[in-house]
Amino acid sequence: MDYKYDIARIMEFLPHRYPFLLIDRILEVLPGKKLVALKNVTINEPFFQGHFPEIPVMPGVLIVEAMGQAGGVLAYASNPEEDPGSHLLYFTGLDKVRFRRPVVPGDQIIMELTMLKQRSKVFKMAGKSYVNESLVAEAELMATVGAKQ
Repeated sequence: MDYKYDIARIMEFLPHRYPFLLIDRILEVLPGKKLVALKNVTINEPFFQGHFPEIPVMPGVLIVEAMGQAGGVLAYASNPEEDPGSHLLYFTGLDKVRFRRPVVPGDQIIMELTMLKQRSKVFKMAGKSYVNESLVAEAELMATVGAKQ
């Protein structure tokens, strides 16, 4: 089944809030398989004040974080018995991280997350981020569901 989530639904899954909620919409979810998310990049992002003031470029680590947040929604959508309100999804590793080109204000990032492995509360996903169908970043992301501290 194909699902779409707006920002209100995303916030039900993720604990992140402004300025650190880095996905705006979920375009497609196939639980246990894949998710497609969207991030609109605007000059109003707080990180552009210092990265870099005269040549604004979205930090690569925030592109990876956005993929991780999208992966979190996929993980929870794939395990409806998990209560996002009582658990958090923690990064446990990143592999094969590559940045292909800068992301700048006005870009729209489309993130595609594919589930590679899922064992109980541990997930491994492949993430790719595109702007205008051009690959800008990719990574393998590992995460686990854990109790809130």
